[in-house]
Amino acid sequence: MSWIRRNIKIIAPVTVVALVGVAYLAFGVFGVHTLFIDDKVDEDGPVFASGAAAPTETLPEVAETAPPTTVAPTATDVPTATDAPVVTEAPATTVAPEPQIVTLAEGSFIPRGRYSGEGQAIVLNDGSEQRFLRFENFSTDNGPDLRVYLSASDANGDSGAFDDDFVDLGVLKGNIGDQNYEIPVGVDLSVYDTVVVWCVRFSTPFTAADLM
Repeated sequence: MSWIRRNIKIIAPVTVVALVGVAYLAFGVFGVHTLFIDDKVDEDGPVFASGAAAPTETLPEVAETAPPTTVAPTATDVPTATDAPVVTEAPATTVAPEPQIVTLAEGSFIPRGRYSGEGQAIVLNDGSEQRFLRFENFSTDNGPDLRVYLSASDANGDSGAFDDDFVDLGVLKGNIGDQNYEIPVGVDLSVYDTVVVWCVRFSTPFTAADLM
């Protein structure tokens, strides 16, 4: 005890430096604080370049009018065959069908390791090459450097295999809530058929879903 009293001036600064170092590692490097903070999002369904899912304007109501009164023609009003006008029918107009959104694949998120995971992963398409990956009723734990991958590994496969062969769709927008990610044209979903939320900093999956 007497030794501590004699060296208190040395111990105090060293302790402060050590605490600052620990705090820097915990918050600055490892991002431990993100584990206790939820990032919530609530995105509407994706809007395709074709206009599918875009909001439509309400057409104005057409007022009802009384039917026109028909007057019987007199003998002098009846046209003769030589007076009959030639009627040319206008060509029929072909209206292209509106694009319809369909589900190409979907799956349910499962927990990975000590991290939680639930909700649906859905691949949407409008008949064009454009596709979106949508999360619905989604929830997982939060953490640092979380990204959304399409991986060739299975959802319940080896944890270290998810980033061996994958397509990066970007930063996870929120660990809770509905959200959309556009899938690059040309990505083969028969190969990259697993969605995974991947923590880059710790090289570990948080949650994953097989697309069926």
